[in-house]
Amino acid sequence: MANIDIGIDLGTANTVITLGRKGVVLSEPSAVAYDTRTLEILAVGSEAYDMIGKTPEYIKVVRPLCNGVISDDRMTQFMIRELIERVTGRNLIKPRIIICVPSFITDVEKRAVVEAAMSAGSRKAYLIDEPIAALIGAGVNISLATGNMIVDIGGGTTDVAIVSMNGVVTSHSIKSAGNTIDQAIIRYLQTKYKLLVGERTAERIKFELTNLYDPRDNATMFAKGRNLVSGMPEQVEISELDVFEAVEDEITQIIEAIKKVLEETPPELVGDIYENGILLTGGGALLGGLSKLIERTLKVKCVVAQDTLNCVAKGTAIAFKKVDKLLDGFEHIGVYQYQ
Repeated sequence: MANIDIGIDLGTANTVITLGRKGVVLSEPSAVAYDTRTLEILAVGSEAYDMIGKTPEYIKVVRPLCNGVISDDRMTQFMIRELIERVTGRNLIKPRIIICVPSFITDVEKRAVVEAAMSAGSRKAYLIDEPIAALIGAGVNISLATGNMIVDIGGGTTDVAIVSMNGVVTSHSIKSAGNTIDQAIIRYLQTKYKLLVGERTAERIKFELTNLYDPRDNATMFAKGRNLVSGMPEQVEISELDVFEAVEDEITQIIEAIKKVLEETPPELVGDIYENGILLTGGGALLGGLSKLIERTLKVKCVVAQDTLNCVAKGTAIAFKKVDKLLDGFEHIGVYQYQ
């Protein structure tokens, strides 16, 4: 057990953990519930997520990561430690841990991630950029002198990058991602239908009714919430067109980010992208019709990676074998090692 390597995709919406050669062993929502009176931790992961919007006043459910970076150090450290203990037991002799981070975060934010890993009992901590991990996890050979474009749409950020010869050539990150799309749906229903819905309802609408390529008015579902005028419970029937109107601005920002990266990419690599296409990963890649919309807008082939939710986590597991080769986008935090 002493030589076990742990890979962590520390996401705003979900945390995915890989363990040695077992691959993905845990995928839980990044959420912690605690008692505000005693500061006692009540639940972590799925149990905490199920409490969102349903707790008494003194119980608070928090997402300790915001826009891909740690916003609450204490809760993040507790969450990482608890999730690692779930998959390894409590007798673990200090493992090596590699954690994915957005490519744009600052040194201070990197330090917070590393300290969270060390508090969980790591003897060595490594960081890897999400676009690099996502491509590796999707089975792409990034060591060749060939351009590969990755669009990783997570809960807090969308990372767009061109990777060639084990390094990031051009990248851009925006905060239009899964959570902002949920908020856009909530705002739209408030404005058009005077209906207030919760985050979980918005997320369900996003995945069940989004059609970005060819939205139809006759494909509908019911959304339940509170009428803002009467204050009473209510349900309204919404269509794919409603959802398209709600999320259109957020999706446009993602497509503009892809355009920006392509405009900044050397022409030889752009030629490779035209031939190889754009690879979509992350939970946002599952939005209905997104790949077709990007293909129609940019005139470039676009595909969704297999097992898109776990691509980044799988990449962390494989990356341990490539420590010496991944010079760019893979960082060993030697200063934090236990001696």
